[in-house]
Amino acid sequence: MILEKISNPQKYISHHLNHLQIDLRNFQIIKPGTMSSYFWVINIDSIIFSLILGCFFLSVFYIVGKTIHIGIPNKLQAGIELVFEFINSNVKSMYVGKNTLIAPLSLTVFVWVFLMNLMDLVPIDFIPLISEKFFKLPAMRIVPSADINITLSMSLGVFFLIVFYTIKIKGFIGFLKELTLQPFNHPIFSIFNFILEIVALVSKPISLGLRLFGNMYAGEMIFILISGFLPWWLQCFLNVPWAIFHILIIFLQAFIFMVLTIVYLSIASQSHKS
Repeated sequence: MILEKISNPQKYISHHLNHLQIDLRNFQIIKPGTMSSYFWVINIDSIIFSLILGCFFLSVFYIVGKTIHIGIPNKLQAGIELVFEFINSNVKSMYVGKNTLIAPLSLTVFVWVFLMNLMDLVPIDFIPLISEKFFKLPAMRIVPSADINITLSMSLGVFFLIVFYTIKIKGFIGFLKELTLQPFNHPIFSIFNFILEIVALVSKPISLGLRLFGNMYAGEMIFILISGFLPWWLQCFLNVPWAIFHILIIFLQAFIFMVLTIVYLSIASQSHKS
């Protein structure tokens, strides 16, 4: 498949946009182009790389935490301390109230999303070629944040936290008041308020997930187009500048996802005022 890009770039591009999928009904790998019930299909490549990157993040931070030096830190410890300070300063400036979960959650969100985005800088043919040659896998995509199922799953987790802390801090009655008495504080507008607030509440995780997916999918698509339509000796003239610019996008999207998570939880944690 990968070597067909010279004679058939459209097939090459289509191949790189296919996920490694498994049908949960029979636990068989689905060949690209095969029709199957989407409800029973999972993108196993996105899940595997998400777990690998999550374990890598936890392992590195755990090892550094166990071998921390109080005196002169090594480069890895210094880098992680900078990340800690960066996250901590943002949490203090944006989160209203006290919650021991917010800082660790923000750190996890930022680093995990950053690592998933960073996979976009791996050469587009490298891992798919290995998986095809040695493991006979029909497809392989390595950027989890370019999979809408992953980004919406993460944003759905944030949504559950928003609802949980809203009910925990304001109570279930306070939560209902926010849905029925805002923005128009009159019982006659309760149904209208409820519709507006439900739309606003549901749009938070959807926009959070779609924003990350859209930006990373577009970035991945540009790398695929460059690789699919240009000869190898010409690709570097576009790949390198785009990769340098894409580093900013990788960091910015992780930062935006973290910031919006903090802001949404901060709003949910504010006490209700009648």
